[in-house]
Amino acid sequence: MARNDVLAWVESPLQLVGAAEWADAHRTTVPVAGRLTAQMSATADELLARGARFGELEPYLGIPFSLLARHGHWLVGDGFSGQFRVAASLLRPHRITFLDDGAHAIAYADALLGRRPYARPGIAERGLTTRIAPLAQATVLHRASARRAGFFTAFDLGAERADALHDRGFGIRRHGFDWTRATAPAAPELGRRVVLGSAQPVDGRITLRDYLGWVTHAATPGPAVYLPHRRETAEQLAAVARVPGLTIRETNLPVELVLAGATEVLDIRTLASSTTTTLPLVLAGTGATLRIGAGAVAARETTA
Repeated sequence: MARNDVLAWVESPLQLVGAAEWADAHRTTVPVAGRLTAQMSATADELLARGARFGELEPYLGIPFSLLARHGHWLVGDGFSGQFRVAASLLRPHRITFLDDGAHAIAYADALLGRRPYARPGIAERGLTTRIAPLAQATVLHRASARRAGFFTAFDLGAERADALHDRGFGIRRHGFDWTRATAPAAPELGRRVVLGSAQPVDGRITLRDYLGWVTHAATPGPAVYLPHRRETAEQLAAVARVPGLTIRETNLPVELVLAGATEVLDIRTLASSTTTTLPLVLAGTGATLRIGAGAVAARETTA
């Protein structure tokens, strides 16, 4: 194992985008072990077409033990993952950098600080992954004490939390999707109103009936384009397709990649999710408005 030979171990499209951002920020080529799904394949193809600094891409199912064993520096998308817990406890990487896994970045930071359980928010855990959580946590904290663990994140962890992490030895580097914005082609024609799909009904956080009520309100007045979430069911999409004035546009890509090249001032409607952090960064300077439920958050503006 080369002690600082880097490998991105990613399980979702957003994590893969984070790996591309890390590679560009560090001006280095990164091999990728990516979970084998249609969305991951489509995202990898798109990132490569935009010039992502990826080396060999290896699709996998389960834990890519042989790849992990050959690399000392892991870029990890999901620190709460049971597979990460097993791999980290057994292989004990030399260095670990955590990429964003949606809005879990803050929860994971708090878990490492002992402020909440080392468990994915909202999930009742049991079995092996629960028993080895202390081992994985100890491995990460030990690497931090040697200044060999950190976060590469688009999320603002907060000054107090960041200070506490620094005291434990963690490095923190923020990014604003600079590479994603710089390499984005013109976004597809979507019109002005864009409604972002959500997996909240799939996760049981909202009923399908209430979700359709929100979609109907978000699409009014039409026309509007609906970008599905990658985990929406066929039943949910069929119900959404019946909303008047709404056109479903399936891209199979993270919304950050789809909208990064927007040339129109977009009015974007979404439920609370990681996009409330990522899209204001991706759309900085465009004048886009991101409306979250009944509220509104304007995209941050930067000098063009």
